[in-house]
Amino acid sequence: MAANFSNPVVRWIDHRLPVFTFMHHELHEYPTPKNLSYWWNFGSLAGIALVIMIVTGITLAMHYTPHVDYAFASVERIMRDVNYGWLIRYIHMNGASFFFIVVYIHIFRGLYFGSYKAPREILWMLGVVILLLMMATAFMGYVLPWGQMSFWGATVITNLFSAIPLVGESIVTWLWGGFSVDNATLNRFFSLHFLLPFVIVGVVVLHIVALHRFGSNNPLGIDVKGPKDQIPFHPYYTIKDAFGLGVFLIFFSAFIFFAPNFLGHPDNYIPANPLVTPAHIVPEWYFLPFYAILRAIPDKLGGVLFMFGAIAVLFVLPWLDRSPVRSGQFRPIFKIFFWILVVDVVALTYLGGKPAEGIYVILSRIATAYYFIHFLIILPALSIFETPKPLPKSISEPVLGAGGGFAAATAAPREKV
Repeated sequence: MAANFSNPVVRWIDHRLPVFTFMHHELHEYPTPKNLSYWWNFGSLAGIALVIMIVTGITLAMHYTPHVDYAFASVERIMRDVNYGWLIRYIHMNGASFFFIVVYIHIFRGLYFGSYKAPREILWMLGVVILLLMMATAFMGYVLPWGQMSFWGATVITNLFSAIPLVGESIVTWLWGGFSVDNATLNRFFSLHFLLPFVIVGVVVLHIVALHRFGSNNPLGIDVKGPKDQIPFHPYYTIKDAFGLGVFLIFFSAFIFFAPNFLGHPDNYIPANPLVTPAHIVPEWYFLPFYAILRAIPDKLGGVLFMFGAIAVLFVLPWLDRSPVRSGQFRPIFKIFFWILVVDVVALTYLGGKPAEGIYVILSRIATAYYFIHFLIILPALSIFETPKPLPKSISEPVLGAGGGFAAATAAPREKV
């Protein structure tokens, strides 16, 4: 049903192309569970971070030269000579880190509240696809400044594919565009780094379509029972998202203006030199958990398989956790193991940045083992043995309190009159 717009120009356009009706329904009338907490802000924050990355990325591409002889110098020129180039680059650099922070929180929120369970399996899997595309985009972007860590990071990571039997060497040669990380590699990575964000936008659209098919999950993990459990998205959640955005921008700005290189590596301010290997090659912090898993396995092929398996296991998560209860609020044992998983991933992040020697290797293997045990053994076992707490009958029951909350409180005086 078309919305009735007061502006005649909007009405004229909408009658012929109902884009305003679509936006009105999806962003204004869209019915949303009334009990969504601030943990649900991170989906919209991820979308805003993606827009920031695309806008700043396009601006940087206007001044960047994808050639091994000029790439590093062009980045320095952006920093020194382009009007506000330093600001645009720092927004883009730190935007990648904050994009991953927001998405990782979004994923762990989904893990805790069971947002991957039926009927939202495809919604969850599309989210994992977005994560994979983000990782590919970020890795290729990290190579573009052509500093020491860019060059050697690209060399180490692309060489991992050589562990694949029969076709590994051919894949590496294809990725490099030759027989070493060189100009062809830089050109390919620049092209793909520019293209993939728009692919991410396409998958995000599918993600939103899948979300709106069955509506948002909620902290209670129960289905809405009708209009009494829902409120319009606007103005209630647009205001909530705006507040979350304000908090996000405060932290984001603090890093941009006061600690712009805190999340980076100083070796990347040294021009790439194929003849000098850095003492300690590490990827960006958001890859460190997977890097720790890679190094924890003594066999090269095994390390690659486990590293990719850490993502692949998320695709089948809806079928590993068979508990009929979605939310961790009603699963006391699950809640304990969830927080152990959070600590485990933080430990993997820390260990991924340490040298692959001594106690760090042992701890990485223990943390890697627990990561897979959690998904492949603990979750299926909990589905069988855990006794969840009773679920409320509707969202309104705990939100408004027993007896209807406000409605009950206002009904009492009327009975006395």
